[in-house]
Amino acid sequence: MGRKIHTSKVHICHCSTCQQETANPIKEQHRLLNIFLSCLNQQQRRWYAAMESQRIGHGGTLQIRQITGMAIPTISRGRKELASFLASGRINPAPIPIGGRPRVEKRYPDIKATLERLLADEIAGDPMSRQKWVRSSTYQLTERLKELGYQVGHNTVWRMLKEMGFSLKTNKKKIKFRTNSPERDAQFRYIALQKKAFTDENLPIISVDTKKKESIGNFKNSGRTWCKTAEEVNSYDFTSLAVCRAVPYGIYDLNQNKGYVFVGTSGDTPEFAVTAIARWWRNEGRLIHPATNKLLILADGGGSNGCRVRAWKQQLQEKLSDQLGLRVTVCHYPPGCSKWNPVEYRLFSQISINWAGKPLRSLEVMLGYIRGTSTRTGLKVKAFLQKGTFKGGQKVSRAAMDQLNLQSHAICPDWNYTLSPRLEVLNIQSSEIVRM
Repeated sequence: MGRKIHTSKVHICHCSTCQQETANPIKEQHRLLNIFLSCLNQQQRRWYAAMESQRIGHGGTLQIRQITGMAIPTISRGRKELASFLASGRINPAPIPIGGRPRVEKRYPDIKATLERLLADEIAGDPMSRQKWVRSSTYQLTERLKELGYQVGHNTVWRMLKEMGFSLKTNKKKIKFRTNSPERDAQFRYIALQKKAFTDENLPIISVDTKKKESIGNFKNSGRTWCKTAEEVNSYDFTSLAVCRAVPYGIYDLNQNKGYVFVGTSGDTPEFAVTAIARWWRNEGRLIHPATNKLLILADGGGSNGCRVRAWKQQLQEKLSDQLGLRVTVCHYPPGCSKWNPVEYRLFSQISINWAGKPLRSLEVMLGYIRGTSTRTGLKVKAFLQKGTFKGGQKVSRAAMDQLNLQSHAICPDWNYTLSPRLEVLNIQSSEIVRM
Protein backbone atom coordinates (compact mmCIF):
# COMPACT_ATOMS: atom_id res chain seq x y z
CA MET A 1 0.00 0.00 0.00
CA GLY A 2 1.13 3.56 -0.71
CA ARG A 3 2.23 5.95 2.01
CA LYS A 4 -0.60 8.11 3.35
CA ILE A 5 -0.22 11.83 2.72
CA HIS A 6 -1.25 14.08 5.61
CA THR A 7 -3.08 17.15 4.33
CA SER A 8 -4.48 20.26 5.92
CA LYS A 9 -7.69 22.04 4.94
CA VAL A 10 -7.66 23.19 1.32
CA HIS A 11 -8.00 26.95 0.98
CA ILE A 12 -10.49 28.43 -1.47
CA CYS A 13 -9.05 31.19 -3.65
CA HIS A 14 -10.59 34.65 -3.26
CA CYS A 15 -8.97 36.39 -6.23
CA SER A 16 -11.17 38.28 -8.66
CA THR A 17 -10.86 35.61 -11.38
CA CYS A 18 -11.96 32.75 -9.12
CA GLN A 19 -14.92 34.78 -7.84
CA GLN A 20 -16.41 34.92 -11.36
CA GLU A 21 -19.00 32.32 -12.32
CA THR A 22 -17.65 31.82 -15.86
CA ALA A 23 -15.20 28.95 -16.49
CA ASN A 24 -11.53 29.93 -16.63
CA PRO A 25 -8.37 27.73 -16.74
CA ILE A 26 -6.78 30.03 -14.12
CA LYS A 27 -9.41 28.95 -11.60
CA GLU A 28 -8.33 25.31 -12.01
CA GLN A 29 -4.64 26.31 -11.63
CA HIS A 30 -5.37 28.10 -8.37
CA ARG A 31 -7.43 25.15 -7.06
CA LEU A 32 -4.60 22.70 -7.83
CA LEU A 33 -2.09 25.08 -6.25
CA ASN A 34 -4.04 25.15 -2.99
CA ILE A 35 -4.41 21.36 -3.02
CA PHE A 36 -0.64 21.06 -3.44
CA LEU A 37 0.04 23.51 -0.59
CA SER A 38 -2.25 21.54 1.74
CA CYS A 39 0.13 18.58 1.44
CA LEU A 40 3.22 20.57 2.50
CA ASN A 41 4.48 21.45 5.96
CA GLN A 42 4.64 25.04 7.15
CA GLN A 43 8.19 25.77 6.01
CA GLN A 44 7.61 24.25 2.59
CA ARG A 45 4.44 26.29 2.14
CA ARG A 46 6.27 29.51 3.01
CA TRP A 47 9.09 28.78 0.56
CA TYR A 48 6.79 27.81 -2.31
CA ALA A 49 4.66 30.92 -1.75
CA ALA A 50 7.86 32.98 -1.66
CA MET A 51 9.06 31.56 -5.00
CA GLU A 52 5.70 32.18 -6.65
CA SER A 53 5.55 35.76 -5.39
CA GLN A 54 9.10 36.41 -6.69
CA ARG A 55 8.17 34.88 -10.06
CA ILE A 56 5.16 37.17 -10.42
CA GLY A 57 7.23 40.22 -9.49
CA HIS A 58 5.65 43.52 -8.43
CA GLY A 59 2.46 42.85 -6.46
CA GLY A 60 3.24 39.14 -6.24
CA THR A 61 3.03 38.98 -2.44
CA LEU A 62 -0.48 40.47 -2.38
CA GLN A 63 -1.63 38.22 -5.24
CA ILE A 64 -0.30 35.06 -3.56
CA ARG A 65 -2.04 36.12 -0.34
CA GLN A 66 -5.36 36.28 -2.19
CA ILE A 67 -4.81 32.89 -3.84
CA THR A 68 -3.47 30.92 -0.82
CA GLY A 69 -4.90 32.82 2.12
CA MET A 70 -1.41 33.02 3.69
CA ALA A 71 -0.61 36.19 5.64
CA ILE A 72 1.76 38.76 4.11
CA PRO A 73 4.24 38.48 7.06
CA THR A 74 4.34 34.71 6.49
CA ILE A 75 5.15 35.12 2.78
CA SER A 76 7.76 37.77 3.60
CA ARG A 77 9.32 35.45 6.12
CA GLY A 78 9.50 32.72 3.50
CA ARG A 79 11.29 35.11 1.09
CA LYS A 80 13.86 35.94 3.78
CA GLU A 81 14.44 32.26 4.57
CA LEU A 82 14.76 31.45 0.89
CA ALA A 83 17.26 34.28 0.36
CA SER A 84 19.29 33.10 3.36
CA PHE A 85 19.38 29.57 2.01
CA LEU A 86 20.46 30.73 -1.48
CA ALA A 87 23.25 32.80 0.11
CA SER A 88 24.61 30.14 2.50
CA GLY A 89 23.42 26.91 0.94
CA ARG A 90 22.43 25.57 4.39
CA ILE A 91 19.05 24.93 5.97
CA ASN A 92 18.65 25.55 9.67
CA PRO A 93 17.60 22.14 10.99
CA ALA A 94 16.30 23.58 14.29
CA PRO A 95 12.50 23.29 14.43
CA ILE A 96 10.62 26.55 14.58
CA PRO A 97 8.47 26.64 17.71
CA ILE A 98 4.79 27.25 17.15
CA GLY A 99 1.76 27.58 19.40
CA GLY A 100 2.70 30.73 21.33
CA ARG A 101 4.44 31.14 24.63
CA PRO A 102 4.74 28.18 27.03
CA ARG A 103 2.25 27.98 29.86
CA VAL A 104 3.19 29.74 33.06
CA GLU A 105 3.36 26.37 34.85
CA LYS A 106 6.38 25.45 32.70
CA ARG A 107 8.20 28.67 33.56
CA TYR A 108 7.29 28.41 37.26
CA PRO A 109 6.71 24.73 38.14
CA ASP A 110 5.90 25.63 41.76
CA ILE A 111 3.42 28.45 41.05
CA LYS A 112 0.31 26.39 41.86
CA ALA A 113 1.84 25.27 45.16
CA THR A 114 2.60 28.91 45.97
CA LEU A 115 -0.95 29.96 45.06
CA GLU A 116 -2.27 27.15 47.25
CA ARG A 117 -0.26 28.50 50.18
CA LEU A 118 -1.59 32.02 49.59
CA LEU A 119 -5.12 30.64 49.69
CA ALA A 120 -4.57 28.22 52.58
CA ASP A 121 -5.94 30.65 55.15
CA GLU A 122 -8.64 32.10 52.86
CA ILE A 123 -10.40 28.92 51.77
CA ALA A 124 -14.00 28.37 52.75
CA GLY A 125 -16.28 25.54 51.80
CA ASP A 126 -19.94 24.66 51.96
CA PRO A 127 -20.25 21.62 54.28
CA MET A 128 -22.92 20.19 52.00
CA SER A 129 -20.90 20.33 48.77
CA ARG A 130 -17.40 20.48 47.28
CA GLN A 131 -17.61 24.17 46.36
CA LYS A 132 -14.83 26.52 47.42
CA TRP A 133 -14.30 30.25 47.15
CA VAL A 134 -11.66 32.78 48.17
CA ARG A 135 -11.77 36.24 49.72
CA SER A 136 -8.99 37.73 47.53
CA SER A 137 -9.70 38.81 43.96
CA THR A 138 -7.64 37.60 41.01
CA TYR A 139 -6.01 41.04 40.78
CA GLN A 140 -4.96 40.93 44.44
CA LEU A 141 -3.60 37.41 44.07
CA THR A 142 -1.73 38.49 40.93
CA GLU A 143 -0.05 41.33 42.81
CA ARG A 144 0.92 39.03 45.66
CA LEU A 145 2.41 36.53 43.20
CA LYS A 146 4.36 39.32 41.48
CA GLU A 147 5.76 40.37 44.86
CA LEU A 148 7.08 36.81 45.18
CA GLY A 149 8.75 36.99 41.76
CA TYR A 150 6.11 35.33 39.55
CA GLN A 151 5.37 37.38 36.43
CA VAL A 152 1.77 36.40 35.69
CA GLY A 153 -1.44 38.10 34.67
CA HIS A 154 -4.83 37.99 36.35
CA ASN A 155 -6.26 35.88 33.51
CA THR A 156 -3.68 33.19 34.25
CA VAL A 157 -4.54 33.32 37.96
CA TRP A 158 -8.23 33.00 37.00
CA ARG A 159 -7.48 29.89 34.91
CA MET A 160 -5.44 28.27 37.67
CA LEU A 161 -8.19 28.94 40.22
CA LYS A 162 -10.72 27.23 37.93
CA GLU A 163 -8.38 24.26 37.53
CA MET A 164 -8.01 24.08 41.32
CA GLY A 165 -11.78 23.86 41.78
CA PHE A 166 -12.68 27.46 42.63
CA SER A 167 -15.44 29.48 41.00
CA LEU A 168 -17.29 32.79 41.43
CA LYS A 169 -20.56 32.66 43.32
CA THR A 170 -23.28 35.19 43.94
CA ASN A 171 -24.58 35.97 47.42
CA LYS A 172 -27.41 33.96 48.96
CA LYS A 173 -29.85 35.41 51.44
CA LYS A 174 -29.60 32.64 54.03
CA ILE A 175 -28.29 34.44 57.14
CA LYS A 176 -30.80 36.50 59.09
CA PHE A 177 -28.22 38.63 60.88
CA ARG A 178 -24.48 38.97 60.49
CA THR A 179 -22.00 41.36 62.09
CA ASN A 180 -18.90 42.61 60.29
CA SER A 181 -16.39 43.11 63.07
CA PRO A 182 -13.55 45.55 62.40
CA GLU A 183 -11.17 42.97 63.92
CA ARG A 184 -12.19 40.28 61.43
CA ASP A 185 -9.10 40.44 59.20
CA ALA A 186 -6.77 40.80 62.18
CA GLN A 187 -8.24 37.62 63.68
CA PHE A 188 -7.72 35.66 60.46
CA ARG A 189 -4.08 36.73 60.36
CA TYR A 190 -3.61 35.82 64.01
CA ILE A 191 -5.14 32.37 63.51
CA ALA A 192 -2.73 31.82 60.62
CA LEU A 193 0.21 32.76 62.88
CA GLN A 194 -0.97 30.42 65.63
CA LYS A 195 -1.38 27.54 63.19
CA LYS A 196 2.11 28.11 61.80
CA ALA A 197 3.66 28.30 65.29
CA PHE A 198 2.04 25.04 66.42
CA THR A 199 2.84 23.30 63.13
CA ASP A 200 6.51 24.32 63.27
CA GLU A 201 6.81 22.77 66.75
CA ASN A 202 4.85 19.66 65.68
CA LEU A 203 2.11 20.41 68.22
CA PRO A 204 -1.49 19.19 67.81
CA ILE A 205 -4.06 21.44 66.12
CA ILE A 206 -7.73 20.46 66.04
CA SER A 207 -10.76 22.12 64.49
CA VAL A 208 -14.06 21.46 66.26
CA ASP A 209 -17.74 22.11 65.66
CA THR A 210 -21.17 20.50 65.85
CA LYS A 211 -22.57 19.21 62.57
CA LYS A 212 -26.22 19.67 61.66
CA LYS A 213 -28.49 17.53 63.83
CA GLU A 214 -29.99 14.55 62.07
CA SER A 215 -33.36 12.86 62.69
CA ILE A 216 -32.80 9.12 62.88
CA GLY A 217 -35.54 7.15 61.16
CA ASN A 218 -37.03 6.39 57.77
CA PHE A 219 -36.66 9.96 56.53
CA LYS A 220 -35.56 11.44 53.22
CA ASN A 221 -31.88 12.42 53.05
CA SER A 222 -30.93 15.05 50.48
CA GLY A 223 -28.84 13.91 47.53
CA ARG A 224 -28.91 11.19 44.88
CA THR A 225 -27.40 7.72 44.74
CA TRP A 226 -27.04 5.04 42.07
CA CYS A 227 -29.81 2.43 42.33
CA LYS A 228 -32.43 0.73 40.18
CA THR A 229 -35.34 1.62 42.43
CA ALA A 230 -35.58 4.63 44.70
CA GLU A 231 -35.92 3.84 48.41
CA GLU A 232 -39.30 4.67 49.91
CA VAL A 233 -39.26 6.92 52.96
CA ASN A 234 -41.83 8.71 55.14
CA SER A 235 -43.85 11.45 53.52
CA TYR A 236 -43.28 13.74 56.51
CA ASP A 237 -40.12 14.52 58.46
CA PHE A 238 -41.76 15.24 61.80
CA THR A 239 -39.34 15.02 64.71
CA SER A 240 -41.97 13.11 66.69
CA LEU A 241 -41.62 10.23 64.22
CA ALA A 242 -37.85 9.96 64.73
CA VAL A 243 -36.17 7.21 66.73
CA CYS A 244 -33.93 9.90 68.21
CA ARG A 245 -32.22 13.15 67.33
CA ALA A 246 -28.50 12.62 66.63
CA VAL A 247 -25.96 15.33 67.51
CA PRO A 248 -22.63 14.77 65.67
CA TYR A 249 -19.66 16.64 67.19
CA GLY A 250 -16.67 16.71 64.85
CA ILE A 251 -12.97 16.96 65.62
CA TYR A 252 -10.53 17.37 62.73
CA ASP A 253 -6.77 16.94 63.26
CA LEU A 254 -5.25 19.37 60.75
CA ASN A 255 -1.71 17.97 60.67
CA GLN A 256 -2.78 14.31 60.63
CA ASN A 257 -5.72 14.74 58.20
CA LYS A 258 -7.91 12.59 60.43
CA GLY A 259 -11.46 13.16 61.55
CA TYR A 260 -13.28 12.02 64.67
CA VAL A 261 -17.02 12.29 65.16
CA PHE A 262 -18.78 11.71 68.48
CA VAL A 263 -22.52 11.18 68.04
CA GLY A 264 -24.71 11.97 71.01
CA THR A 265 -28.46 11.76 71.49
CA SER A 266 -28.77 14.45 74.13
CA GLY A 267 -28.26 18.19 73.64
CA ASP A 268 -25.53 20.20 71.95
CA THR A 269 -24.09 21.63 75.15
CA PRO A 270 -20.60 22.80 76.24
CA GLU A 271 -20.32 19.75 78.49
CA PHE A 272 -21.03 17.44 75.54
CA ALA A 273 -18.47 19.25 73.36
CA VAL A 274 -15.65 19.19 75.92
CA THR A 275 -16.44 15.59 76.91
CA ALA A 276 -15.97 14.61 73.26
CA ILE A 277 -12.64 16.48 73.05
CA ALA A 278 -11.41 14.92 76.31
CA ARG A 279 -12.36 11.44 75.08
CA TRP A 280 -10.54 12.10 71.82
CA TRP A 281 -7.38 13.12 73.70
CA ARG A 282 -7.45 10.06 75.98
CA ASN A 283 -8.09 7.57 73.19
CA GLU A 284 -6.36 9.15 70.18
CA GLY A 285 -4.67 12.50 70.77
CA ARG A 286 -2.10 11.58 73.40
CA LEU A 287 -1.12 8.46 71.43
CA ILE A 288 -0.45 10.52 68.30
CA HIS A 289 1.21 13.35 70.25
CA PRO A 290 2.76 11.64 73.28
CA ALA A 291 5.45 14.23 74.05
CA THR A 292 3.34 17.38 74.37
CA ASN A 293 1.06 19.08 76.83
CA LYS A 294 -0.11 21.85 74.48
CA LEU A 295 -3.18 21.88 72.26
CA LEU A 296 -4.59 24.45 69.81
CA ILE A 297 -8.37 24.41 69.27
CA LEU A 298 -9.99 26.27 66.37
CA ALA A 299 -13.69 26.85 67.00
CA ASP A 300 -16.61 28.93 65.79
CA GLY A 301 -17.65 32.09 67.57
CA GLY A 302 -21.05 30.71 68.58
CA GLY A 303 -22.82 27.51 69.55
CA SER A 304 -21.83 25.19 72.37
CA ASN A 305 -18.16 26.13 71.89
CA GLY A 306 -18.76 29.86 71.47
CA CYS A 307 -16.38 32.54 72.63
CA ARG A 308 -18.95 34.04 75.05
CA VAL A 309 -20.12 30.77 76.56
CA ARG A 310 -18.85 30.61 80.12
CA ALA A 311 -19.67 26.93 80.53
CA TRP A 312 -17.42 26.12 77.54
CA LYS A 313 -14.43 27.75 79.19
CA GLN A 314 -15.20 26.19 82.57
CA GLN A 315 -15.48 22.70 81.03
CA LEU A 316 -12.18 23.18 79.18
CA GLN A 317 -10.51 24.17 82.44
CA GLU A 318 -11.86 21.25 84.43
CA LYS A 319 -11.84 18.38 81.91
CA LEU A 320 -8.86 19.26 79.72
CA SER A 321 -6.47 21.48 81.62
CA ASP A 322 -6.93 20.25 85.21
CA GLN A 323 -7.67 16.56 84.63
CA LEU A 324 -5.38 15.97 81.64
CA GLY A 325 -2.69 18.57 82.35
CA LEU A 326 -3.06 20.30 78.99
CA ARG A 327 -2.27 23.91 78.19
CA VAL A 328 -5.18 24.66 75.85
CA THR A 329 -5.08 27.59 73.43
CA VAL A 330 -8.42 28.46 71.80
CA CYS A 331 -8.87 30.66 68.72
CA HIS A 332 -12.41 31.49 67.63
CA TYR A 333 -13.39 32.48 64.11
CA PRO A 334 -15.18 35.86 63.87
CA PRO A 335 -18.99 35.95 63.81
CA GLY A 336 -20.38 34.84 60.47
CA CYS A 337 -17.14 33.13 59.41
CA SER A 338 -17.84 29.56 60.46
CA LYS A 339 -17.36 28.32 56.89
CA TRP A 340 -13.62 29.02 57.24
CA ASN A 341 -13.38 26.52 60.08
CA PRO A 342 -11.43 23.54 58.59
CA VAL A 343 -13.76 20.95 60.14
CA GLU A 344 -16.56 22.35 57.98
CA TYR A 345 -15.05 21.91 54.54
CA ARG A 346 -12.55 19.11 55.20
CA LEU A 347 -14.67 16.77 57.31
CA PHE A 348 -18.36 17.64 57.40
CA SER A 349 -18.66 18.21 53.64
CA GLN A 350 -17.15 14.79 52.91
CA ILE A 351 -19.51 13.06 55.37
CA SER A 352 -22.54 14.77 53.77
CA ILE A 353 -21.39 13.64 50.33
CA ASN A 354 -20.85 10.06 51.52
CA TRP A 355 -24.35 9.60 52.92
CA ALA A 356 -26.14 11.74 50.32
CA GLY A 357 -29.42 10.08 49.31
CA LYS A 358 -29.18 7.42 52.04
CA PRO A 359 -31.83 7.37 54.80
CA LEU A 360 -30.27 7.30 58.27
CA ARG A 361 -32.60 4.72 59.74
CA SER A 362 -30.50 3.92 62.82
CA LEU A 363 -27.49 5.20 64.74
CA GLU A 364 -25.50 2.19 63.53
CA VAL A 365 -26.19 3.17 59.91
CA MET A 366 -25.18 6.76 60.62
CA LEU A 367 -21.94 5.70 62.33
CA GLY A 368 -21.19 3.34 59.44
CA TYR A 369 -21.44 6.08 56.83
CA ILE A 370 -19.26 8.38 58.91
CA ARG A 371 -16.59 5.68 59.30
CA GLY A 372 -16.76 4.95 55.58
CA THR A 373 -15.91 8.55 54.65
CA SER A 374 -12.54 9.01 52.94
CA THR A 375 -10.90 11.15 50.27
CA ARG A 376 -8.15 10.78 47.69
CA THR A 377 -5.95 13.04 49.82
CA GLY A 378 -5.93 10.46 52.62
CA LEU A 379 -8.71 11.54 54.98
CA LYS A 380 -9.69 8.84 57.48
CA VAL A 381 -12.63 9.17 59.84
CA LYS A 382 -13.53 7.40 63.08
CA ALA A 383 -16.96 7.58 64.70
CA PHE A 384 -18.09 6.86 68.23
CA LEU A 385 -21.40 6.84 70.08
CA GLN A 386 -21.30 9.30 72.99
CA LYS A 387 -23.70 8.03 75.60
CA GLY A 388 -25.02 10.08 78.48
CA THR A 389 -27.32 13.01 79.13
CA PHE A 390 -25.90 16.50 78.82
CA LYS A 391 -28.19 19.16 80.20
CA GLY A 392 -28.13 22.65 78.79
CA GLY A 393 -28.67 26.01 80.40
CA GLN A 394 -26.06 25.59 83.11
CA LYS A 395 -25.13 28.91 84.69
CA VAL A 396 -21.56 29.84 85.58
CA SER A 397 -21.12 32.71 88.02
CA ARG A 398 -18.62 35.53 87.76
CA ALA A 399 -16.86 34.19 90.84
CA ALA A 400 -16.41 30.79 89.17
CA MET A 401 -14.98 32.49 86.07
CA ASP A 402 -12.45 34.36 88.22
CA GLN A 403 -11.14 31.03 89.49
CA LEU A 404 -10.23 29.85 85.99
CA ASN A 405 -6.55 29.96 85.02
CA LEU A 406 -7.42 31.80 81.81
CA GLN A 407 -5.12 34.25 80.08
CA SER A 408 -6.48 36.34 77.21
CA HIS A 409 -4.17 37.14 74.33
CA ALA A 410 -3.13 40.67 73.43
CA ILE A 411 -4.69 40.42 69.94
CA CYS A 412 -8.48 40.08 69.87
CA PRO A 413 -8.66 38.97 73.53
CA ASP A 414 -12.33 38.02 73.30
CA TRP A 415 -11.53 35.43 70.62
CA ASN A 416 -8.09 34.19 71.73
CA TYR A 417 -7.19 32.80 75.14
CA THR A 418 -5.15 30.08 76.83
CA LEU A 419 -6.22 27.85 79.73
CA SER A 420 -3.46 26.33 81.88
CA PRO A 421 -3.72 23.70 84.64
CA ARG A 422 -4.45 25.14 88.08
CA LEU A 423 -1.69 24.33 90.56
CA GLU A 424 -4.05 23.94 93.49
CA VAL A 425 -6.10 21.34 91.59
CA LEU A 426 -2.96 19.46 90.58
CA ASN A 427 -1.78 19.47 94.21
CA ILE A 428 -5.11 18.05 95.38
CA GLN A 429 -4.96 15.33 92.72
CA SER A 430 -1.38 14.48 93.70
CA SER A 431 -2.37 14.23 97.37
CA GLU A 432 -5.21 11.87 96.53
CA ILE A 433 -2.86 9.67 94.53
CA VAL A 434 -0.40 9.52 97.41
CA ARG A 435 -3.15 8.46 99.85
CA MET A 436 -4.13 5.66 97.50
